[in-house]
Amino acid sequence: MDKRLLTIFEGVSELISTHAPDAVALEESYVGADARIALSVGQARGAVLVAASSAGVECVEYAPSRVKQSVCGYGRADKGQVARMVKAILGLEEQPRPDHAADALAVAICHALGPPLLRAAG
Repeated sequence: MDKRLLTIFEGVSELISTHAPDAVALEESYVGADARIALSVGQARGAVLVAASSAGVECVEYAPSRVKQSVCGYGRADKGQVARMVKAILGLEEQPRPDHAADALAVAICHALGPPLLRAAG
């Protein structure tokens, strides 16, 4: 596990160094039925947050319902709806694959569309 987290940290650090983002936006964790998966995802998120913070990049988190509301206009939209709206908003020829890519793009869209004052208020 420690080597995986180091790989995530180094990979994110390299991406930040290469692309110099203004912020790193994450979706808040969803704790489903499997606590082991939730713990693993939380550890990976921690590696991402530490990489961003150590590079001086702002980190923001959005609730899944807020991301769906921003992208689809409905906070309980399903993954298919999110993927279709990401495709439409970004003018893509195809829906992003895998689903995680569509989810990541939806978080980025949510962050880009959110008013700065709303982000500052948390």
